[in-house]
Amino acid sequence: MSKIIDSALVWFRNDLRVEDHHGLNQAIAKCDNIIAYYSFNPYHYGENKWGFKKTEKYRTKFLIESIKGLKAALKKLNITLIIDLESPQKTIPEIVKKYQVNYIYLQREWTEEELEEEKEVSKAIEGSISWERHYEQMLFHPEELPFDISQIPEVFSSFRKRCEKEVTIRPITALPKPLPLSNLLEKSYELPQLTDLGLENNETDHRSAFPFHGGTANALERLRLYFWENKKLSYYKNTRNGLIGSDYSSKFSPWLANGSISPKMIYWEIKRYEKSVQKNQSTYWLIFELIWRDYFKYISMKHGNKIFKIKGILERDYKWGNSYSVFDSWCEGKTSEPFVNANMIELKQTGWMSNRGRQNVASFFSKDLKMDWRIGAAYFESMLLDYDVHSNYGNWMYISGVGNDPRDRKFDIRWQAQRYDSNSKFQNLWLQNTLF
Repeated sequence: MSKIIDSALVWFRNDLRVEDHHGLNQAIAKCDNIIAYYSFNPYHYGENKWGFKKTEKYRTKFLIESIKGLKAALKKLNITLIIDLESPQKTIPEIVKKYQVNYIYLQREWTEEELEEEKEVSKAIEGSISWERHYEQMLFHPEELPFDISQIPEVFSSFRKRCEKEVTIRPITALPKPLPLSNLLEKSYELPQLTDLGLENNETDHRSAFPFHGGTANALERLRLYFWENKKLSYYKNTRNGLIGSDYSSKFSPWLANGSISPKMIYWEIKRYEKSVQKNQSTYWLIFELIWRDYFKYISMKHGNKIFKIKGILERDYKWGNSYSVFDSWCEGKTSEPFVNANMIELKQTGWMSNRGRQNVASFFSKDLKMDWRIGAAYFESMLLDYDVHSNYGNWMYISGVGNDPRDRKFDIRWQAQRYDSNSKFQNLWLQNTLF
């Protein structure tokens, strides 16, 4: 009796690595033939309902670099990455049919667009297929949580303290062994250019605090430099509110956002650093920030589409504006507040903004200008190198008074500018000579 040959499609989305990838490992362990797939879905490069691009050139360039790295890493495992410029619901059914795919492995998602995309793909596939979903993006795995998703605390500190006390971080999933050379497809797929996706080419602004490139290799090199060569991890808590330069914070977030590196990879490297170099408040604080990232993911899992609604998860009624001219002045850095303007110009020119900057410009947008916070969140989605749906909308709700901040604070922009940019060095950097 002949052996049944199982074929798997590993559908990559925001898990663009081969290291610490449970789904890829499971596919290789279970199936004889493996194909990988990534879609530059045209939907993500069109206009949103607010009238600007859903994804702009900065994150797209970083994404193309990340896919280039993923393609090379998969080739070392003798796995072909199919790079698609069509929607998944059009192409995946064709791949399934052509290569007789039995299994689709993919990272589990729970927000509206991703679920709808999966649903459309499933509807278009002829015959039965097994969907194998797995969690790849958290530090605390859902199966290890000390409470049900419906019982996730609405206050971060309650979540953090329970998890720190009761959850054991899982080990990193081993890098799989290469498949036989015969697993590679004859065709090799090319990466798109920005212009193929309807975007302008861009050069890195020399003032950028994020002069790095996409892909796991670059993420690991950044980790090596920040931890082991420069020992900046030992000072993270003291410098994390900085505004200028590449080393005031770890800058891991863009690689985390598209999954070029996992939170577990960073966590276990911190633990190694603590054993061999130093353990202090700063080393803990980077773990603290990874927990915040987890928290917003679980909040979105708990509340579903409420994170995209104007009333937020608190269902609070505020009077919000939607003036295009007010929005445009904020985007272009032409408001009454120089500190806001400098941060917005940095974002427009580089796709990056500091954590301190993000809190201030979001507070000014929602609390001073009283604009619909979802427009600001959508603009961040468009522009930010490190856009992550859960953190972005979670933070915007938090700042705007419809999320997880029980104090509903409003930032004093001028006090913030005086404290964090007392000599106006940051403001001068971006408000003078704003062209390359």
